Amino acid sequence: MKSSRRTLLAAIAVLHLFAPLAAAAQDIKPRLIRFGYGLNEDSNQGRAVKFFAEEVEKASGGKMRIRAVGSAALGSDVQMQQALVGGAQEMMVGSTATLVGITKEMALWDTPFLFNNVAEADAVLDGPVGQKVMDKLPEKGLVGLVYWENGFRNMTNSKRPITKLEDFDGIKLRVMQNPVYLETFKTMGANAVPMAFSELFTALETKTVDGQENPYTTILSSKFYEVQRFVSATNHVYSPWIVMVSKKYWDALSRDEQRVLMDAARKSRDFERKDTREAAAKAVAELQAKGMQFNSLTPSETDKMRARLTQINASIATNVGMDLWNEAQAELSKIRSGGKGR
Repeated sequence: MKSSRRTLLAAIAVLHLFAPLAAAAQDIKPRLIRFGYGLNEDSNQGRAVKFFAEEVEKASGGKMRIRAVGSAALGSDVQMQQALVGGAQEMMVGSTATLVGITKEMALWDTPFLFNNVAEADAVLDGPVGQKVMDKLPEKGLVGLVYWENGFRNMTNSKRPITKLEDFDGIKLRVMQNPVYLETFKTMGANAVPMAFSELFTALETKTVDGQENPYTTILSSKFYEVQRFVSATNHVYSPWIVMVSKKYWDALSRDEQRVLMDAARKSRDFERKDTREAAAKAVAELQAKGMQFNSLTPSETDKMRARLTQINASIATNVGMDLWNEAQAELSKIRSGGKGR
């Protein structure tokens, strides 16, 4: 009897001894990282953010968790960029085009007809030129991790098919809040209207604007087929997304935590590009099935558009710096001549 009592008292003593440690363990909460994005959860962007979140939690043993917030609930790309710079938000993925006001070198990716295909885009974005552009972000309060693919951008509108350069005339076209996009479409003859993506569907629905330009996957996931009749394969710009971290937040992380985010970002890049390309291949048929009228351009009409935009390209080269421009062109020439790039 006395032995049992002594055993019970010893057990209680052990519990009291370890109670503070157990309580402390319960108080340790995972590092929560708010990750904002513009599209909805079912989009290619949403799927990639989910993949990234799973990789971060797995690699950190649950010590780091991503709180994914889509559908522009944390604001437009520009608003989220400002939140990252100020340290009010930790991460986001958004268009490189909306970063031009912060880092002028990002305008390189806005060059009309810069890339002929996705293989060229991958080689340049993931190579020294892409890294050189990304390395300009930290001085502005941002840290770039990887480029994702938005895709080649194409036109939709409610007025008419875009089969030739002259078809742009007079169309009220929403463009990103980016000077290169504004000048490009003004030069093509459109009435270019800068607007946040979060406002776009309503603007199309109310006829505030006639059309917009985005990759097929975004056109589909955003349900623009409900308010647009025509989709035209212009392939005028290859559009990257960029995954970014607030520099204030990044600098407060340990090297191991930074490594977790970077490794997960690289895995998410490979997943996202594969997923986006597979989805894009199916999207045109789905858009047609939902009632959109599809058309492509002849090579001669594409050449006319390129010729019209020569001055735009010269302006981009001057703006981003001739050294960077020439390095990008040299890299593309090497790739097109059969080299693998650096």
